[in-house]
Amino acid sequence: MKHSLKRWVIATRPWSFPASAMPVLTSAFWLWSCGKDVCWWLCGAALLNIILVHAAGNVWSDIADYQCGVDSEDTFCVRTLLDGEFTVAEFKNLSLWLNFVAILMGLSMVWLTGPLLLPIGFAGIILSFCYPRLKYRALGDLVIILCYAILPMIGTSYIVSGHVWWEVLWLAVPVGLITVAILHSNNLRDIHTDSRAGIKTFAMIMGRSLGIWLYVFEVIFPFVWLLGMMVFDVASWWLLVVILALPIAVRNVRSILSCREMNSTECVTLDEKTAQLQLAFSLLLIIGMILSVYF
Repeated sequence: MKHSLKRWVIATRPWSFPASAMPVLTSAFWLWSCGKDVCWWLCGAALLNIILVHAAGNVWSDIADYQCGVDSEDTFCVRTLLDGEFTVAEFKNLSLWLNFVAILMGLSMVWLTGPLLLPIGFAGIILSFCYPRLKYRALGDLVIILCYAILPMIGTSYIVSGHVWWEVLWLAVPVGLITVAILHSNNLRDIHTDSRAGIKTFAMIMGRSLGIWLYVFEVIFPFVWLLGMMVFDVASWWLLVVILALPIAVRNVRSILSCREMNSTECVTLDEKTAQLQLAFSLLLIIGMILSVYF
């Protein structure tokens, strides 16, 4: 069966890409706002590379969820495999080809920058492949923090400047927490069906009540963290512009607190709404960095 390019793209879950793109962009702009020399075309290459790895990981994860029975007729999931639109073989080929291109790009950047990038990229690829199995053992949240906060921020600093600037990890807390909240909201919604499939997520360990309050912390604390950075003169007060994203966070908090059942209308799409928060928060963060340079 032939598929249109649009269907291939949709199969990679592009709505989730802000989770991988924003750590790269915020790190590069943070270094630039701190007066460091930034190679912007290498930043673009790093951005494309991590999106390719993310897309491959999404597809690989969907295969694992389908084969392990995590995704079934009554679960909220991407239904391309369940509905027979794509075969498992097609998904495997898509994931492998995406990873192949990403690895070639990564090796090119190693050649352009230096060998220190190699273990960072290697760790990202391995964690991407191992993510489903680790998620089934309640380690998914930790993998997300590593793959979509710490590793890409350290790697980006090295790619765009030729040095590792540990200061970028100030941003790993707010950006990383919102990214983890995307996964956590998904896992909270799926506690019942995940339990039925015989897997264990961190949301299942915490339980519904504590899990809801953890989500609240993950989307509200980033604003508190940034305020603390400003108070202690780590960041410019221009970054206060991120407060414009607070209504989105509050909307999401109200949604999850009002959910009597996690499969209610308000909570079914909470992972997508949290990805929207990530995009808004990070773009406003970048705008604040630009303003801090010119004003």
